[in-house]
Amino acid sequence: MRYRYHHCAILALVLCATPVFAEEFETRLAPSPVTEGTRSNVSGEGTASATMDGNRLTVRGTFGGLSGNATRAGLYDGIRIGVMGPKVADITVTPAASGTVSGNVTLTARQANAVRSGHFYIQLDSEKAPEGNLTGWLLPPHPFAGEAVPVPGHGFLPQLDVPRR
Repeated sequence: MRYRYHHCAILALVLCATPVFAEEFETRLAPSPVTEGTRSNVSGEGTASATMDGNRLTVRGTFGGLSGNATRAGLYDGIRIGVMGPKVADITVTPAASGTVSGNVTLTARQANAVRSGHFYIQLDSEKAPEGNLTGWLLPPHPFAGEAVPVPGHGFLPQLDVPRR
């Protein structure tokens, strides 16, 4: 009899345990900020998604329309959304005007929180724009209103719209 109660208690604990789900993020890869001198060299677009499972971030995306071949891509940790920061890791990129980006990175606890706060971004460099051709901030999935479409309020900012962990 004692054996049966012991197994029921273990089964109840297993069934009541909260499952851990991977967190999802996405971005649109758009032309990096330009100056008058780089305007003609920065072109293209793409999309990317990322999954964070514990402290492991997996990134996958596609891009096209570059004016020169892609040379490298990386994950960066900005000070806040829209503010550039230091490179955290290199990720793989197809060395062509169109292709894919991908990578797996193990993050520190601080970096994982920075991803959740929208501070991480992908930057893709090319032959003609070696300091940034496409850039995209990793944010939780959210609606995209469209280019130059006004959004009421603050728009989408994860630090205001997504509950903190």
